[in-house]
Amino acid sequence: MTTATPSGPTAHFGFTKLVVADLDTAAAFYATVFGLAETARVSAEIAGRPIDEIMYGATGAGGATFVLLRFADQPTPAHDEVILGFIVAGIDALVERAVAAGGAIAQAPTDMVEHGMRVGFITDPEGHLIELVEPFAAT
Repeated sequence: MTTATPSGPTAHFGFTKLVVADLDTAAAFYATVFGLAETARVSAEIAGRPIDEIMYGATGAGGATFVLLRFADQPTPAHDEVILGFIVAGIDALVERAVAAGGAIAQAPTDMVEHGMRVGFITDPEGHLIELVEPFAAT
């Protein structure tokens, strides 16, 4: 929980880092399926562990950014520690792009009328779970 001060929150959620085994395959998947734009590549260390990262720009003004990270000393990271969430337009076409790019359908999109949206789940080529949400058009 963010601690509030008289002038507002003391922190802003800025990014998510997804740990992957194959940086290039993951980069191709997220660019092809979601149209994410790479902004930088970094080779550095975290607590003495060598890493490589690919950074992506925010998908909207003030939005959080996305980073793919590979630890050089961890060949197969866990793939069930985070669920990425994307708000999308054209969920069915996006699911088709994901499958064509090496992903899989975890749960086909279904209408959730009570929530005003269509929701589905896919996985990337390494098995990371991704939730897709397409709000119903306002009537």
